[in-house]
Amino acid sequence: MKDFGKTTRYFTENVIRKRPYIKPEWIEKARKGEYIAREVQPDGRIRVWVYIREEERYLRVVFLNDEETVHNAFFDRNFKRDKS
Repeated sequence: MKDFGKTTRYFTENVIRKRPYIKPEWIEKARKGEYIAREVQPDGRIRVWVYIREEERYLRVVFLNDEETVHNAFFDRNFKRDKS
């Protein structure tokens, strides 16, 4: 299995199974703060959007409130850059 660092059980058991194309280096970009937008959800989770050049799309990565543990990741087709 690919090494995504610290993740939730949901991420390892559901997200990666449904989206095997997600690469650890994309998640690492988000962890390092190389995102173009960031929002805190009402439940305290943090969502960030990373532009993935090779896909020409925005990946939304959802972290727990520690900003390290990945809970979800998916290409967000509704993201508009002016959101940040």
